This record gives sequence, structure tokens and C-alpha cells, in this order.
Amino acid sequence: MTAGAPGGAASHGAGPGGRRDAEATKAAILRAVRHFMARQAHADITLKAVAERAGVSPPLVLKYFGSKEALFARVLSFESDAEALLDAPLDRLGHHMVRHVLETQRHHGTDPVLRIVFASLQSDSGDVLRANFHAQVTERLARRLPGPDAGLRAELALGALLGFGVMYGIARGPVMRESDTADLVARYGPLVQAQLTPGAVCSE
Repeated sequence: MTAGAPGGAASHGAGPGGRRDAEATKAAILRAVRHFMARQAHADITLKAVAERAGVSPPLVLKYFGSKEALFARVLSFESDAEALLDAPLDRLGHHMVRHVLETQRHHGTDPVLRIVFASLQSDSGDVLRANFHAQVTERLARRLPGPDAGLRAELALGALLGFGVMYGIARGPVMRESDTADLVARYGPLVQAQLTPGAVCSE
């Protein structure tokens, strides 16, 4: 397979680049599942459709993930996404979170954290998605926050962040999409940061 397939899969041949290509292929498969999860129920998503969008064969999906159930269990988890989203010092975390959401949208066409917005489409899987988001993202963020009302502040910060992502990636606000990344981060980062470190003055 070559790059340029709908899901962005890279080749997965043997050789020095084999490990990198395998990781790129797995990432393309996960992006394909997330694409469908934003549009239809879990039960209606087929491995064939996922494979076609990722630019691979259905047997390769099974080779990497074992089964449809295992694949969806991976997609319903926010563990690795939370690591990337929260990977910054607390005094700069709001800016980092905004930049992370913006850059994943611009570079990959989606943001894994925004999967929570589509939980209502997923029936029982939506309950799993909500529980995972709460445990793996919201509670993880709350544990980092000093001072009172850490749980509330974590939810308010994430609510502001998700609103930003929805306006950019789902409502596709044309002015936002034409704006410079640094400008958007400088404008919106302090709004998120204000919940993380109340009273802090943030500058880009």
C-alpha cells in the first residue's frame, strides 16, 4: 500500500521502515474508525468499510487488532490521547491543550479527544465512551489541579476546549479556519488556563 489512501495508510512492507510503516497503518485504521464513529452507530460500522477508508485489506485490520471488538475497545479508550493532550507544565497547559486540538485537526483532519462529542450516536458504546472520558481525561486533569473545586474546574476547562474543537472541526467556522495557529492559541489559551490556575495571567 502507498500513502494517499483515504485514511492515510503508509506502506507496510518489510525492511528498516517496517515498524514505522506498521505504526502508520495502525494509526490510519484508528482514524478510519473514528471517522465512522462520528457519523454512525458502532453496530453499523463494518471492517470492510474501515479497511477501505484506511487503504488496507480487512485481514490486515484483523492482523493488527485481532477482532472488531478489540479494535473498538482501542478506539473507545482515551488513555494515549490524554497523555498527549495533558503533556505540558500546569502553567502552560491551557495553551498546550488548545494548540494540540488545533494542530491535530489541521494535520490529521480530526482530534481523537472530540470523539466524546459523538457519544450519543453510539448507544451502549456511548456509555463506555463517557465513562472512559471521565476516568482517563477529566479525572486525570483534575488530579493535577491545585486548590478547591478541581473536578469542576477540570470539567469547565475541557468544556471550553471541546467547544473550541467543535467550532473549528465540526461547525467549521470559516474565520477560525483561516486564522493563524499562534493567534488562536494566544486568544483562546488563557480562557482554558483560567480554570486550571485561577487568577493566573497567561501570555503566549
